Amino acid sequence: MRIPIVNEQDEIIGHKERTDRYIEELVRATGLWVTDKDGNVLLAQRSLNRRYGPGLWGPAAGGVVEEGETPETCMLREAEEEIGLRGLKIKPGPKIRLDDCFAYFFTVTVESDYKYKKQNEEVGQLKWFSEKEINELLKEKPEIFLNDFKKFMELKKHENQN
Repeated sequence: MRIPIVNEQDEIIGHKERTDRYIEELVRATGLWVTDKDGNVLLAQRSLNRRYGPGLWGPAAGGVVEEGETPETCMLREAEEEIGLRGLKIKPGPKIRLDDCFAYFFTVTVESDYKYKKQNEEVGQLKWFSEKEINELLKEKPEIFLNDFKKFMELKKHENQN
């Protein structure tokens, strides 16, 4: 799979096979913040066979933008592949510059009894958390989350205050 390589301004400067990318080369990635009407958040624990962050908790779905995709079309594809979400209107959220990528986050609200179809190769488990539970776990056990998850939670908190 070919992916866009971007510069510090998030402009595409080339494409590479994903396996040929150097770690210092920036790419675009996506993450989906899924909530229910009560404000609970659906998180995914990455499967243990994942190369990056095996067994760690993070957004419900996400992935690297492929050649010819926008961050939104990537997020829609990944949401359907990883957790079976389809036919829903996602809303753009914050864009964050992380160590190795520009991460585009999206949000969607669903019914808490939505029938997810988990992709076992990528997702170990899905679980609903309150934001309070997430914040407590980030303080007590930050090692169970993806490295940059705390940064995203801080942005969400700031976004909710405005």
